[in-house]
Amino acid sequence: MVQAATWAAITMGTASAQPVFQAPLAVPAAKSALAMQAQLNALAMAGKRIVAAGQRGHILYSDNGKDWVQAEVPLSTDVTALSFPDAKKGWAVAHPGVVLNTTDGGATWSKQFLVRDADKPLLDVWFEDDRKGFAIGAFNLILRTEDGGKSWTSWADRVDNPKAMHLYGIRPAGGTLFMVGEQGLVLKLDRASQRFIRVPLPYEGTLFGVTGSANMTLVYGLRGNAFRTTDGGANWSKVETGVTAGLTGGVVRADGSVVLASQAGQLLLSIDDGATFRRIPLLNPAPVFTLADAGNGNLGLAGFGGVRLESLK
Repeated sequence: MVQAATWAAITMGTASAQPVFQAPLAVPAAKSALAMQAQLNALAMAGKRIVAAGQRGHILYSDNGKDWVQAEVPLSTDVTALSFPDAKKGWAVAHPGVVLNTTDGGATWSKQFLVRDADKPLLDVWFEDDRKGFAIGAFNLILRTEDGGKSWTSWADRVDNPKAMHLYGIRPAGGTLFMVGEQGLVLKLDRASQRFIRVPLPYEGTLFGVTGSANMTLVYGLRGNAFRTTDGGANWSKVETGVTAGLTGGVVRADGSVVLASQAGQLLLSIDDGATFRRIPLLNPAPVFTLADAGNGNLGLAGFGGVRLESLK
């Protein structure tokens, strides 16, 4: 078990003025009325609650999608991803290699773990239940916990990634667990060997994320590229998205429809399990970095300027 490092502050300046610089890891996120207008990188559902996170340690939550409350967060570095296996327990990852957790639906957070080699940022996190989860990031950084984050173990030697390419997304799809990253990297978990095995993909561009259903896996990334498989990655078909902007978010909704979002604010909807997509017209499109199924026919979109709900009923 690796213990979190000491969260130190650094004192600088002259003896008379004694200005103090405190490291962002040691300074709680500042409460600000403008927090919802900052860049938001992550969005997740904690039961029916929407939780969003982004720059300078800002994490916010809403129970109705309109009124937002800023959470208590013990650091002021950028938060990159969120995962809630249930309505109360959740995890977040932040720069530079920090794991946070909550037990009250995202209202208060605590530091749980700091990567020893903290120059490697964590970029995504996913928990299958309140004990088992993964956190992944740059240069083949992958951590596994089976005790709710009390201890973390490196799985770097269990990943077929000899070039140590960055890992950007991890999600269940097609009956197993998939990861995606740089240069068309797609890996899937072989449960028998407990290893992530490389899956060939006819594309060498960066992939930002993965989503899917019980029988389908969809990976997406740069320049509107998306690829779909229904046989665990043995065969892939290119999905015609009709967009050239990077695809930064994807989700399978409760009704089975699939939604992709782009950096240019484009929203794409599929009602045939990701085989084809059509553009959803939006009144005020804005860059989207992440999205979530907010229930009641609503889709949560986050990026610059907070979270907005779009009705897809």
